[in-house]
Amino acid sequence: MKVTGARVLRSEWAKFWSLRSSWITLGVAVFLLILFGTVAGYTYSPDADPMGPPRPGGAGADAVSLALTGVTFASLAVGVLGVLLSAGEYSTGMIRSTLAAVPRRLPVLWSKAVVIGPVVLLLATAGALAAFQLGAPGLDGEKIALSLGDDGVLRSLAGAGVYLALVAVFGVALGVLLRSSAGAIAVLVGILLVLPGLASLLPDSWYETLSPYFPGNAGSSLYALQESSGALSPGAGLAVFAGWVAVTLAGAAFRLRGTDV
Repeated sequence: MKVTGARVLRSEWAKFWSLRSSWITLGVAVFLLILFGTVAGYTYSPDADPMGPPRPGGAGADAVSLALTGVTFASLAVGVLGVLLSAGEYSTGMIRSTLAAVPRRLPVLWSKAVVIGPVVLLLATAGALAAFQLGAPGLDGEKIALSLGDDGVLRSLAGAGVYLALVAVFGVALGVLLRSSAGAIAVLVGILLVLPGLASLLPDSWYETLSPYFPGNAGSSLYALQESSGALSPGAGLAVFAGWVAVTLAGAAFRLRGTDV
């Protein structure tokens, strides 16, 4: 039987949904997104005691940023899922069977990315919308309250879905590039969460210039309702973060094509 892109895609689709980890991790990501967003809406207080326990919000908070409080946690879940989808095959040895069935190799990588990206996009966008709607009653009467019809709200919620979908594809690329689940997860966490903190050790002029282009910071601008000083616009943030993902995919493709299993 001839190997075609469509057949490889169907194979990866079936493989993805046959794994219990796919269902569990996707469910955890959406649950965290909704849980943290809803809780943030009901616990927000503009007059919170700065010496008291930390609460969501603070200066510059808005209804969208509260609803998307769980994006960081969800990004870890979908990123790990992407890593497991690719590097997991190296851990189990299943990659040998996969590449024996698809000698050209690269369709395997593209199919994994095409499978996970749209799935995460749809579920994460739905989760962001649900978090916003469920948390909205908790903000009734507050100055920061917003509705879906307000300027930029739908764009920000959809931007969160796009960001999480790109994180999942990023995880796939890192998994193929590094061929180690633990290593790829560590790099993913380091790039998205640790790197911005370490960059604060740079001289101020360097930090202000480079910081907006770090993957995590560029990605967060996709779903920010209010553009903060020095941050990229949503369109520029999408271009930069997608560029990081594309470069990593290119590196994964080069290694997949040029080295043995």
